[in-house]
Amino acid sequence: MALTGIKGVGRRCARIFTDKAGVDPHATLGLLPDAEIDKLKKVIEEGAASKILPIWMLNRRGDIETGADVHVMAMDLNMTLREDLDLMKKMRSYKGIRHERGLRVRGQRTRSSGRTGAIVGVSRKKEGAPAAAPAATKE
Repeated sequence: MALTGIKGVGRRCARIFTDKAGVDPHATLGLLPDAEIDKLKKVIEEGAASKILPIWMLNRRGDIETGADVHVMAMDLNMTLREDLDLMKKMRSYKGIRHERGLRVRGQRTRSSGRTGAIVGVSRKKEGAPAAAPAATKE
């Protein structure tokens, strides 16, 4: 479970990594000897290069720039997400424009849900506010 704290590593990936490293999956990470931690680090680095995980489990298949299948983890995941969003915004795709405007991207309705701001619903006049004085007419 400690490996799931790494962004991009879920429970299934963590289980595969511990099995490949030969480490007890139920052991506490802080109590493992340094040799087993080093084996686990090596396996996780190979997993990022997609040598261990099956291809259907990778989170970055057919990369836009390289075309390679990789599993992105930790800060690289944040960076690639930001780069992808910037690319969509730059080429003015529909999804990029929706991201720019802060609207829903995946086809959800926006008429009734996801409303924010002061223009939601009906606004009433404040009580106790002085009424407008009638305009003086010429006689």
